[in-house]
Amino acid sequence: MIDSLHMRALIVDSADAPLRLVSIQRPVPGAGQVLVRIAASGVNPLDGKIRSGQAAHARQPLPSVLGMDLAGTVEASGEGVSDWLPGDEVYAMATGIGGAQGSLAECAVVDARLLARKPGNLSMREAAGLPLVLITAWEGLVDRARVHAGQKVLIHGGAGGVGHVAVQIARAFGAEVFATGSAGQQATIEGLGATFIDYRKTSVEAYVAEHTGGEGFDIVYDTVGGETLDASFKAARVYYGHVVSCLGWGQHSLAPLSFRGATYSGVFTLLPLLTGKGREHHGQILQEAARLIEAGSVVPILDPRRFNLETAGAAHKLLRSGAAQGRLVVEI
Repeated sequence: MIDSLHMRALIVDSADAPLRLVSIQRPVPGAGQVLVRIAASGVNPLDGKIRSGQAAHARQPLPSVLGMDLAGTVEASGEGVSDWLPGDEVYAMATGIGGAQGSLAECAVVDARLLARKPGNLSMREAAGLPLVLITAWEGLVDRARVHAGQKVLIHGGAGGVGHVAVQIARAFGAEVFATGSAGQQATIEGLGATFIDYRKTSVEAYVAEHTGGEGFDIVYDTVGGETLDASFKAARVYYGHVVSCLGWGQHSLAPLSFRGATYSGVFTLLPLLTGKGREHHGQILQEAARLIEAGSVVPILDPRRFNLETAGAAHKLLRSGAAQGRLVVEI
């Protein structure tokens, strides 16, 4: 039970250390903050990288409570917050970055600007699996590429966390969507309403010719990075194509993109949490996306296995193995 002074949380003491269940001081919301009683915490690949000490860009030193995504209920608000009342159900990507306490805990204080009302048709568990991937997909497709009806959109990694949401957002905006994946992911990708492309069997030139008459795709969203980003440059539409990547961290030749007269944008979803700039836009994205979710246009794919604070280590192990069958969530 949560008392007025303490709460349970999972702490990682050092790189690759186990998750340790402890009792820590319950936080108090300051000015502009909201205290959220957490019902569920999403598990993201970045959490695993922070835990292993391989994510310096996240600025989350150990020891730390991990977890960026949450869904829960407002408990209290700090000075200057009037939009949120006790009992409001919310979801957000708001914790576990830049030194902030993460969401693998019974409570967290979060910047009120990062919050949005939880979609009414989702459980807390479902909602907690969405914020990071939802914001990342939205920033790429809507904010950067201005996706709209009549376009042909290619999503690399269409069955992945960001990918499966990006496919649904693009379709909700009226685009014709194509998505790459492995043979075992074909049913998932087609179930989302996209045309499946087996990237292992079909060359970039072949699928660009087959699906666009050689012209290229209006938008290409790379959610994989590395060689896939290089392939994206070759798949963009001549003159008007736009490539977006959320993993464009390597060194790449821009020649294929330049020769097509196309453009590129990078997405770094953590920036508002690290700098404080643009936080209200994250809340706005989640609020806008909630309308699509409640309309049935965006549905999260969750791994059927369930975890709690006592078994969260198994969720992290599954994450590291790459064997998860959808988004992983820890119920608090």
